[in-house]
Amino acid sequence: MEIPDVAEKWAAGINTVTIGATADEGGTRTSKVLLGGATALPFLSFEGSVGNRPAIAVEVWDGGAEAWPDQLKDVYGDALASPGAWAKKAVEFGAEMICLRLMDAHPDVSDRSADQCAEAVREVLQAVGVPLIIWGCGVDEKDNDILPAVSSAARGENCLIGTAREKNYRTVVAVCVADKHKLIAESPLDINIAKQVNILCSDAGFPIEDVVIFPTTGALGYGIEYVYSIQERGRLAGLSGDKLLGQPVLCDVGFEAWRAKEAKNPPFDTVTDDNRDQWGIMWEAATAAVLLQSGVELLVMRHPKAIEYVRGTIDRLMPA
Repeated sequence: MEIPDVAEKWAAGINTVTIGATADEGGTRTSKVLLGGATALPFLSFEGSVGNRPAIAVEVWDGGAEAWPDQLKDVYGDALASPGAWAKKAVEFGAEMICLRLMDAHPDVSDRSADQCAEAVREVLQAVGVPLIIWGCGVDEKDNDILPAVSSAARGENCLIGTAREKNYRTVVAVCVADKHKLIAESPLDINIAKQVNILCSDAGFPIEDVVIFPTTGALGYGIEYVYSIQERGRLAGLSGDKLLGQPVLCDVGFEAWRAKEAKNPPFDTVTDDNRDQWGIMWEAATAAVLLQSGVELLVMRHPKAIEYVRGTIDRLMPA
């Protein structure tokens, strides 16, 4: 790549957030993941440091895998029967982190208890050595019940727990402070609301430098251009010195991509029996590739082939 004559210089950088704790740090993880650290726009190493390599987490549920598309159920097979086996399979597929989503705790699904959710967390921690993301069911009242238990079950492991939103941030902040975890701050795709959630978490006692921002996004074909523009604006603000936007960003790629109708049942004339199963994979990989360019440091993904493609993209874009 030819280096421009005049490279942009930025006033600030993105915080580095470390997930996972090894034995000498009081945890049991065999690896850690460092997010952020850039002082330049994504992959533009001639402007400054591109920071730590973007990381890929693989999504695992504590139950309810029957809801997943057939293309995903086929590659995970019997491992979907338990979160521990599922997590092991995900690590075989190249997961640098496991994103355990407590879907069965949802009141409209199985309404699992806090103790049952904590047991799922312990099962995954025992099954794999990579760092863990623990994600609630998305219902504030239920998450307020289960998150203290799952956070305590993972005490000392320096997990990433979420999500903290405008209406439930106090519980998430409290458990993350008590058990020394990092925090996911969720907001709609709106810079001002993202900053507001960070302010609320900070005012409640959580260090802003340990926050990972989660702006809810969309997949390829579902407003990805708007997503890209907002994400890029946030990254420009962070590099320009806005401390409320100087955090690493997580995107829930697998969830967004695989709920697109084109991924599950592509309606195009060019689809054949030979390539039908590739559409979902490519939808997920293409969504991830776009978000990487906007400055996302942590991708939560599902299909191993999509992960392989995205890892190859990161290899090509990262400076030697």
